[in-house]
Amino acid sequence: MSISTPTIVWFREDLRLSDNPALSAAVAAGGPLVCVYIRETDLDDARPIGAAAQWWLDKSLRALAQGLESRGGRLVLRTGQSAEVLADLIHQTGARSVVWNRRYSAAEQTSDARVKAALKTDGIAVESFNARLLLEPWHLKTGAGSYYRVFTPFWRALRASYVPAPPLSAPERLQTCEAPSEGLDGWGLHPTTPDWSGGFSGAWTPGEDGAHARLEAFLSGPINGYAETRNRPDIGASTSRLSPHLRFGEIGPAQIWRAVKAGVETGRFDERSAEVFLSEIAWREFSYVLLHFNPQLAQTNYNPNFDRMPWRSDPAALSAWQRGMTGYPVVDAGMRELWHTGWMHNRVRMIVASFLTKHLLLPWQAGEAWFWDTLLDADPAANAASWQWTAGSGADAAPYFRVFNPITQGSKFDETGAYVRRWCPELARVPDKFLHSPFDAPPDVLQAAGVTLGKTYPKPVVEHAAARQRALDAYKMTKEEQGAA
Repeated sequence: MSISTPTIVWFREDLRLSDNPALSAAVAAGGPLVCVYIRETDLDDARPIGAAAQWWLDKSLRALAQGLESRGGRLVLRTGQSAEVLADLIHQTGARSVVWNRRYSAAEQTSDARVKAALKTDGIAVESFNARLLLEPWHLKTGAGSYYRVFTPFWRALRASYVPAPPLSAPERLQTCEAPSEGLDGWGLHPTTPDWSGGFSGAWTPGEDGAHARLEAFLSGPINGYAETRNRPDIGASTSRLSPHLRFGEIGPAQIWRAVKAGVETGRFDERSAEVFLSEIAWREFSYVLLHFNPQLAQTNYNPNFDRMPWRSDPAALSAWQRGMTGYPVVDAGMRELWHTGWMHNRVRMIVASFLTKHLLLPWQAGEAWFWDTLLDADPAANAASWQWTAGSGADAAPYFRVFNPITQGSKFDETGAYVRRWCPELARVPDKFLHSPFDAPPDVLQAAGVTLGKTYPKPVVEHAAARQRALDAYKMTKEEQGAA
């Protein structure tokens, strides 16, 4: 790269200044930078981000712009086909090189390859880097030379071989090259009619600074109990809540890995809890492996035998699940938490996903689509892989006969009842004994608690034992058809 000409830094899912290899390479080239984020209109086969994620993107781009400006830089915002936008910027600024960090959905990779080829044809230097994952999805191979389809051996291989590259500091000062920019307000990413995001701003601080504050808060204490408390939604600091920051690249997994390993080496962190936490980072990596080798992961069954699954169509039941009105408190609490905050505790995600696919016998794709639109951390790999895992159709999936009992799951993991009482306040006065199954409470207990089933709180949309048996019968029939095929 010439030091006398500008370099275009194309930001995408890497909205940070530290440990950003594309940005660091551009700074090292020595010339002025054109930092751009493109609202792409040519990703025809790519999935638009959901409404909740758009809210986060709006705030994250504002934080990135502020970070660049504080260092003398500027974020250029453009809408259009990526190749045309970049060509226009090259014409306006005289840039002779473009850098970016890689993306991993099939549509994005196809687009990036097309853009790279067009730029190189025009004599423009192009470099791409890995900033989103610990390792590229194709890096680790089994002994047979294929990708890993089971998590545990993948985790062993990753843990044994991964060594993070040295960290890259955020640039202290930036040379900038002026170019016309659109205004972020005109993109309409923040909801307005109505503004349903009121619960988001109190719970989250999008941006790189918010990501590092969240990491430090987790590492300052909660990590040491992570192995024991991570499944407890009634304990406020039981998980890191870093997933939205990772989704938008405000922090990278390598940064988290380094920080955790450093804490273990100095004796600051409990080694077992640290390993369990890093294994969750590895689950995200594993999901990207699955997505890379199975581009339709969010649409089609990883295990094609599940194409025979007799899913039901029940719009009323789906709506009750979406609104948190199923009559099962831990399920309803999770769905309401999701609606109000754009996030849900991981244990509860498994419970509500199991309820949809097994108790209601509705297709996992319906749940995955709802999560895609309502989760701030809606990740193209992790969302789809996790839904397929719970449904039983995915790689290394939960056994088909594992049907989470929402009553016992609630009693075990929301032991204090704080989670349900927060998100289902109409049940706040129900005694602990009946909190997770108010339909089992005697009439006088419900009356004393101010609860009228069917009025102040819904009756169960299905009966647990019957729904469980229906699910087992459906899965059994699918396996029998599989054997006869």
